[in-house]
Amino acid sequence: MTDLDGVLADHAAWAAGRGGKRANLRGVDLSGVDLSGADLTRAILTRANLTRANLTGANLTGVDLTGANLTEAN
Repeated sequence: MTDLDGVLADHAAWAAGRGGKRANLRGVDLSGVDLSGADLTRAILTRANLTRANLTGANLTGVDLTGANLTEAN
């Protein structure tokens, strides 16, 4: 499990009300990362680089994308 996998697992637990921790990915380089199907509800992604990231089927409800780079993201 990578660090990002751990952050996403903790965030999914937090979003479901089962403990965990809200994901704070402020300013993180997530370019080209496969986030398909991820539950990112209310995650903090301000100024994150999501260039070419795969967001297909991801739950982006309430996500803060202020200043995020979404170039060629899907």
